[in-house]
Amino acid sequence: MDPIADKLLISAALVSLVENRLAPAWAIVIILGREFAVTGLRSIAAAEGFTISASKKAKFKMLSQVIAITLLILGSVSGSAWGLLPPPEIKPDVSFSSFEESARVLSAAVRDGQISVEGLRVLSFGAGRFMLWIVVIFALWSMYDYFMKFYGKVRDKIEVRERRRLLRRRNRKAASTALSSAADTGKK
Repeated sequence: MDPIADKLLISAALVSLVENRLAPAWAIVIILGREFAVTGLRSIAAAEGFTISASKKAKFKMLSQVIAITLLILGSVSGSAWGLLPPPEIKPDVSFSSFEESARVLSAAVRDGQISVEGLRVLSFGAGRFMLWIVVIFALWSMYDYFMKFYGKVRDKIEVRERRRLLRRRNRKAASTALSSAADTGKK
């Protein structure tokens, strides 16, 4: 139940990020689609009698998800009654606007030797968006990994079944041949 609870909690956070226009919907669809696909594969694998353990890529994806969500929320706390809003300088519909604005804030911080609270919001939001790209990449990569592990285990199981079937067929044929030989010998 623990992995399912983790998935539900992360899924709720990701969906709320889309609802508040803090994360692009296409990225969240990829991440959640991967979760459903991998959960389905693991269920099928369990029904077939084998397990597919979590890979290091999947664990890194989970860690980067938590970091991305945290950074996006920290960068969106505005102190207003409206709840979570992206920093005003960032256009939420433009994928890379947070990176451009983060670069601008960083260069100003280096030049001035200080950074404002609003600048920290922009940097946090930009870092969260960057981590979201990392999550998408690792979600796709780890999903591929799971599919390959699943395919390998299923292929091995199918090959074992096929060998057993062929062996039974040969044994039946040999037994049938032996019985017909014995019957022919008994007639003479």
